[in-house]
Amino acid sequence: MNKKTVTSEITIGVVGLGLMGCSITTCLLMAGHKVVAIAPLPLDLENAEKRIRVHLQKSLEDGMITQQPDFYFKQLVITENYEQLMDCDIVIECTLENIEIKRSVYAKIEAVISQEAILTSNTSAIPISILQGEVKYPARFMGLHWAEPSHTTRFLEIICGEKTNVETAEYLYEVSHQWGKEPTLVRKDIRGFITNRLMYAMYREACYLVENEYATIEDVDRACRNNPGYWMTLVGVFRWMDLTGVPAYHTVMKDLLPTLNNQTTIPKLIDDVVQSGGKGVLNAKGFYKYTEEEAKMWEETFQEFSYEIRNLALKYPADIVEQKLKAKKELE
Repeated sequence: MNKKTVTSEITIGVVGLGLMGCSITTCLLMAGHKVVAIAPLPLDLENAEKRIRVHLQKSLEDGMITQQPDFYFKQLVITENYEQLMDCDIVIECTLENIEIKRSVYAKIEAVISQEAILTSNTSAIPISILQGEVKYPARFMGLHWAEPSHTTRFLEIICGEKTNVETAEYLYEVSHQWGKEPTLVRKDIRGFITNRLMYAMYREACYLVENEYATIEDVDRACRNNPGYWMTLVGVFRWMDLTGVPAYHTVMKDLLPTLNNQTTIPKLIDDVVQSGGKGVLNAKGFYKYTEEEAKMWEETFQEFSYEIRNLALKYPADIVEQKLKAKKELE
């Protein structure tokens, strides 16, 4: 198995250069990797360089990096040629959530990479054990689930399938800390992994509340921003319950859980948006109404926010209390 831990010695391939593929590529370049970025679609090839350059320029302005974008572009190859992946130590597939597409992509990747290279998927919905059935060497295959924008967030899930070599996953867990992540190693495969199972339960309940006229879309978003949005950057749900009193949650769960929505079909609210062609700010048509100018401004504001919230979050790492206690002992 690949044991290199210095990022400059590890070449990584990224296959798929949509929005997330470009931000993943940016993250890896910023960490010091050489990156081979494969554009399966002509549109990706056309837009990728511009997107990555914008990410790097903003990261420079925000102090995340110290070199100009051209410095990082020296470590980047953008191509349609899968053969360029030949020397990659790790490959990240970042294509559409479609097994047929992924099967085709895996065949092209595995035709050129070494048997020792690690192959991962940025899938957010398909169980890793299912995808392992589409590759030649399932032991070296695992999920690598990112959040957008990948170069600013601390989030990363490393997911083992039924046949994943856990030592390989642990190696990737070690390396990923150098990407500015606080990664989670999911040792047992489950559809949706961790964060999506939590978030989609909330999305479903949000749709239920709006569809049944308990609240408007604006009301639900306001509640999310001003309650969980207020504390989730610091702590997760279990630490939050510790901080605010576990028995209270026990009492509320007994009466509340039976009333929560548990439908297994797609909510009408989101289905109506998609069936009418809505994609959100991408085409200025979603749950909210946007002018093209408003949609563009929301995209820009989200990017701006992602950098600012990152700076705040970095002041409160996962071991913040341990650091404070250690500092206190040193002063005593």
